[in-house]
Amino acid sequence: MPTVRRRKRWIALAILVVLAVIPFLRAGAKRPVTRRIERYQDRGGHEFVRVESGRAGHEDLVILAFSGGGTRAAAFSYGVLEALRKIELTERDGSRMRLLDEVDVITGVSGGSFTALAYGLQGERLFDTYEDAFLKRNIQGELLKRVIDPRNWRALTSKGWGRSELAADLYDELLFHGATFADLEKAGGPTVVVGATDLSTGSRLVFAPQNFDVMCAELSDFRLARAAAASSAVPVVLSAVTIDNYGGSCDYTTPGWLQPFLEARKPPRPAGRVMRRLRELRTIDENVKDRYMHLVDGGLADNLGLRGVLNVVETFEALQMTGQPTPLDHTRRLIVFVVNSVSTPKFDWNEREDPPRDFNALAKIAGVPIDRYANESVELLKDIGARWAMLRELHVGRAPNVEIYPIEVSFQAIEDEGERQRLNQIPTSLHLPVEAIDALRAAAASIVLGSPELHEALGDEWTNR
Repeated sequence: MPTVRRRKRWIALAILVVLAVIPFLRAGAKRPVTRRIERYQDRGGHEFVRVESGRAGHEDLVILAFSGGGTRAAAFSYGVLEALRKIELTERDGSRMRLLDEVDVITGVSGGSFTALAYGLQGERLFDTYEDAFLKRNIQGELLKRVIDPRNWRALTSKGWGRSELAADLYDELLFHGATFADLEKAGGPTVVVGATDLSTGSRLVFAPQNFDVMCAELSDFRLARAAAASSAVPVVLSAVTIDNYGGSCDYTTPGWLQPFLEARKPPRPAGRVMRRLRELRTIDENVKDRYMHLVDGGLADNLGLRGVLNVVETFEALQMTGQPTPLDHTRRLIVFVVNSVSTPKFDWNEREDPPRDFNALAKIAGVPIDRYANESVELLKDIGARWAMLRELHVGRAPNVEIYPIEVSFQAIEDEGERQRLNQIPTSLHLPVEAIDALRAAAASIVLGSPELHEALGDEWTNR
């Protein structure tokens, strides 16, 4: 009996605490609603049409692909930017230019999306703010404080509004300060493409005009912080980010630049990936009943951001083969930095009869296929370059007169086994010790500056400032 009475007293006390707290709870939150496009208008060019206009006559086309991996990925990709800032090239006219200034496209997923979006928005200012504002803060701890703060409980139980919206507000305060994709466009930096994964279909959703046009949704006033939150919304840990799909309501038609592929009886082979992506987008337009898309971590569909790079490269190739202008018309080198911060810690599972039973098993299972996919994607880039060289030699069609140089930046490139293992043990988290952040940045810079592939690509035309 005393135990029952004690339990009742605790329940009564809990009820009183809840009743006492309720008056102080903030009002229920409203999910940000994506603005609908009333009537679709063809933009007159593909989504990377401004890549050429922003290159200022540069002969190098440089693409960065930033992988996922929480703060580990954000710091590692930032170290790559720091390295590119130190590399100076000698142009054909004798002028000097940093390799960083020749970056034209950045793709990012999950942790890599923070660095990609922040650099696209802030440019050179990032090097004065990023460490203190984001990398070396306990983002995870600050987010947890907001989740357990009773004043946020009512908001967290609001329809369509969850922990990722709380995270987006935090990212806005610390890093993006209310900036939208319109602000990203005005910044005039590289074209930045970040991706998330549609929870219901597992397909990629890219925060780019082409994707949002199909949904009859306006991208320009979508906050960068929400895009980063969607791209890094690890299922279970964080909630999905819900966006509105108005597909089928704005008279969307296939953009003019894609028409040659649709009208051709047999489109050029490089268009295969383009056409497959178009079919994916058409399902959005046709599913008029699917009015919402719930987005989670972009790493689930493409943890390296390389699918986006392959789409870009093969789209340019296909456009050129149909006689349409592309940035490849004025490019002699295509340099792709594959920044892979996926860690592969060692385990002794095969030395024991008992199988693994903890969370480490899930981490390892996720990492193995990602590593293998990374290697296959890099090889595919090399295959594209070899195909172009063969077509040029055979004088077949309008083969791009461009050399492709994939530059792998990963922990596997570190020769010192002890250092490599230390980096591989760094967890996927939104909070890392300062020493780990600095080690990741230094490792990335060392790998870039010592890359044999980069030395081959640039020859004697560069110096390290």
